Amino acid sequence: MSHLPVIVGFGGISPAGRSSFNQGYKRLIFDTLSDKDQQDVLQDLAVLTNSHADERQALLDATLIRKIPTSFFDANRVLMNKASKIHPAGESIKFTLRKRDLPTNIPDNWTLADTEAGQVEVTLTGALDLIFNDTRVLPVQSAGMLPEGFEPGSLYQSRNHPRALQMAIYAASDALASTGLDIDKLLDTLAPDQIAVFASNSIGQLDDLGFGGLNKYPAIGKRTTSKQMPLGYAQMPADFVNAYMLGNLGTTGGALGACATFLYNLRNAVEAIRTNKAEFVLVGGSDAPVTPEVIEGFRAMGALAEDKQLQALDKLASLADVDHRSACRPFGDNCGFTIGESSQFIVLMSDRLAIETGAQIYASVPDVYVHADGYKKSISAPGVGNYLTLGKAASLVEKLLGSEALQQHSMIQAHGTSTPQNRVTESHVLNEVGKAFNINDWTVTAVKTYLGHSQGTAGGDQLVSTLGVWEQGVIPGIVTTQAVASDVHQSHLELPLQHKEVGNQFISNALINSKGFGGNNATAVLISPTETINLLQKRYGAAEMLEWQKRSEATVAQAHEYNQAALKGTTRPTYRYDYAVLAGEDLEITHSGIKVPGRSLPVSFDVSNAYEDLT
Repeated sequence: MSHLPVIVGFGGISPAGRSSFNQGYKRLIFDTLSDKDQQDVLQDLAVLTNSHADERQALLDATLIRKIPTSFFDANRVLMNKASKIHPAGESIKFTLRKRDLPTNIPDNWTLADTEAGQVEVTLTGALDLIFNDTRVLPVQSAGMLPEGFEPGSLYQSRNHPRALQMAIYAASDALASTGLDIDKLLDTLAPDQIAVFASNSIGQLDDLGFGGLNKYPAIGKRTTSKQMPLGYAQMPADFVNAYMLGNLGTTGGALGACATFLYNLRNAVEAIRTNKAEFVLVGGSDAPVTPEVIEGFRAMGALAEDKQLQALDKLASLADVDHRSACRPFGDNCGFTIGESSQFIVLMSDRLAIETGAQIYASVPDVYVHADGYKKSISAPGVGNYLTLGKAASLVEKLLGSEALQQHSMIQAHGTSTPQNRVTESHVLNEVGKAFNINDWTVTAVKTYLGHSQGTAGGDQLVSTLGVWEQGVIPGIVTTQAVASDVHQSHLELPLQHKEVGNQFISNALINSKGFGGNNATAVLISPTETINLLQKRYGAAEMLEWQKRSEATVAQAHEYNQAALKGTTRPTYRYDYAVLAGEDLEITHSGIKVPGRSLPVSFDVSNAYEDLT
């Protein structure tokens, strides 16, 4: 019997706001909300950004995809130095500078003479290579950024942490608190090796406090710091959770799969729970790629929507007329994706632990399928692997819930990047698999419409948005796309360009699809909370499920208290620096296992031998 991985909590931060309790999702469908829910969204955004909830339009304008504000960085004055060679107009050039500023290796055509204290005169003959400080206007002016004014590093002792790690601390704290459970007490009921963390991002920390500064600082005359190298690693979101939040001694890791990274980590979590190697798993991603350098890198590939392309697409008279809010247009006439930043975490439990603890059940994840593309010409071009992942995912739904559930009560959270190539290739994948499984109008949505492409965390954005559908009953429409492009394959698809109201129980399952550079394809199967409970009732029986429901009442109440505290701005992320640090001398080691101080249960050495036939 395999354990069913159950989502019992989720949280994060994205351009839409806080993820727990579907606050960020509600920003996507804001116009469909009741007055009370709208007010909660505004209040939450006001707390995040240190604003006032009555500043309705200002709060809304400071979310989702938008023009990059100067408070983030000045996209009209991006550092782009100019290399040049100068020659003396006469026999030589003379200039003075501080001795401490002299290069280590003095050029052969320099003659030095001391002048006043600490100064030196340089006489130069011949040519001189120079780099002029210069700036340029960034051709890409739109991005999906966290709500303007939200600074995660201000909520704890961030100690020069890169932005993605600050976001990870906030997001993981939000997810853990959303469970409504006493996490420390809960984890003490498990052996330390029954806990796991799988989290990473796709390209590391590329701002100045991580790999970005590591690579840039020497070239611009700044000193490399001791933190830029270690904090730049892509698996650091998991490392920070282990070291400063959970004190985790169990399995850990950070998978890398370009845009499919989150789903790769989710797959590792599902495997760990299904095979009884872990019962409590935190899965996450945290990407902060909205930097001038990353934007320029993707722009050079021809991957991003540039302002001049948007101007041409919309037949506008001036660049000033470009609507940055609608830069991302999945499955429509488009010209490139929009970069975004986000951090998302989910809490998974085995079904046994969820039932025993009275945990909330938001959904279940029976499997995640991953396939490569095979031979390729261009490493960044799409291939055939996604047909395999989506086909297997559809087949599992059919086997688990039946053909009707797949054909009439299923939806897809598409990768939906808004590139001309993606709209053709992904729609063909979805359409052909739909045709093979006799699905006539497979509902497809794309959350990048609102948030942009957060790279490795994009699958997390798609997943938590789906959880919102099961609370509110509204599938976010692809609202920035005016019409589906003529080259999109859609004979078996439905691509709603407006919000689609379906009720909170009509959709019984969802497929989360990711397609990443290099041939990284993944599709996750999500089962709705209602259907998950129906499945578990077959395993545990009505009486035990009734007891679970009674136990869950206290959990729900505690989670509600957290949400109310968050709306009031009285919560803070969990960050335990220099807390309960252990050394080898602290452990009690025997032939049977290790007793860890502060943990009730030991780590057992009684491992299974899968190779008994060889002994």
